[in-house]
Amino acid sequence: MSPHNIVDGCKLVAVLTLWLGPCAGVKHTGGANAAERREHTTHSSVGLGEVVLVIQSQRNSYHARRAGQRKVEILQQAAKLGQGAPVVLLLHELSEFDGDWSILPALPHLSATYGQSASWFFFIEEETRVTLSALLHVLNRYPVQYEWFLGKRLHDKEASIIHHYAFSEDPCSFGYPDPAAGWALSTPLLHRLAARVQYEPLKSDFSIDLKHEIALFIWEEGNGPKLTAVPEFCTEARDDDCASTFTTYLPNCGDPVSEKDVFVAVKTCAKFHSERGHCGKTFAILRRFLSQAVPRADWLLIVDDDTLVSLPRLRRLLRCYNPKEAVSLGEKYGYGLVQNGYSYTTGGGGLLCLCRMVLSRVAVSRLVSSGCGCFSDDAPDDMVLGRCFTSMGVPITHSPLFHQARPDDYSETLISSQQAVSFHKHWNIDPVAVYKHWLQDTHPRDEL
Repeated sequence: MSPHNIVDGCKLVAVLTLWLGPCAGVKHTGGANAAERREHTTHSSVGLGEVVLVIQSQRNSYHARRAGQRKVEILQQAAKLGQGAPVVLLLHELSEFDGDWSILPALPHLSATYGQSASWFFFIEEETRVTLSALLHVLNRYPVQYEWFLGKRLHDKEASIIHHYAFSEDPCSFGYPDPAAGWALSTPLLHRLAARVQYEPLKSDFSIDLKHEIALFIWEEGNGPKLTAVPEFCTEARDDDCASTFTTYLPNCGDPVSEKDVFVAVKTCAKFHSERGHCGKTFAILRRFLSQAVPRADWLLIVDDDTLVSLPRLRRLLRCYNPKEAVSLGEKYGYGLVQNGYSYTTGGGGLLCLCRMVLSRVAVSRLVSSGCGCFSDDAPDDMVLGRCFTSMGVPITHSPLFHQARPDDYSETLISSQQAVSFHKHWNIDPVAVYKHWLQDTHPRDEL
């Protein structure tokens, strides 16, 4: 199918969705069909005490603090309602294992610890605001004895490399949740997923795009439920009954860090990527950053020569982080996380090369002095650094503003609501046009 036909198909589905409703053409499969038909039957209502809210927090001090503030806000709101209190969990506190961010490793614990008293599990970002009364109104539309997967529905406009070209014949047919709006699992579904995680090997050792992989795992090749679109799960605030809204992935933490505090290293060579030695090059950059040969800076940004970066946005983002801490920031991936593996900031397509990582000077110093390094010069540097930082106890911090692919490889709904910091790859695009449309906020001279 040609990209033109795929896009036309998406437009047709969009028209039908407006006409028939948000779930048109996106029905449950298997046993979930019965639940959908019973959606409006009489059933007992759920109270706040039967809801577990899981804030997808991170170990970095800034993110842990923001998630803690969100937890306090939710519990204060519950106290004012006087209807009991939900359980509010910070994901990074569930265990010592950093891989819980990928959700699947955390499901058995959630099932065993909270599954007997909870009817719903609602997963939100640290910057997602929740209106508890509206959330209860939404959840009580769905009988809790059935399997439900609820969220704000995203889909691919075209077959995407970041999703391994899944559903290439009809990219619109598969929906996955926007994490900023929150997504919910009924307890029967969570119990079954937790059992599968423990006893069924995953199809891939890699965790790449959490929201899409969660939806695929739940769908189970047609044996489980698809995502049910919930209009009250919002990102942008509306004047109606939103149960959730989202603030921003690029908060205002003060004036941007100084230009002099960011050292940019571009990995390139005369033959571009036909030359080997990615890991060796990266560690040479790390050592040079710490040497007297370059001006001292708090932050190191390492990019490939086909990476587009908004330095003004990056400098704004870095203001939220403490340069005196060991910080490793980028787009977070995982390897073997269900088997206690490790996380890393992603490399680019094709060759496993580091393309968008920001490190504090403290993190670089600890890494270089640790003795951890490449097992060969052409080793995948992103995974080597991830394994090193994991062994050192340095958390890998995720920001969805860093992207390993081109804008066209992502849901337009998703990236339109962001203020992206970077994109990667120049093939089949005009990189200047992409930069101006997606990354440029100011006059080019002001960005230097």
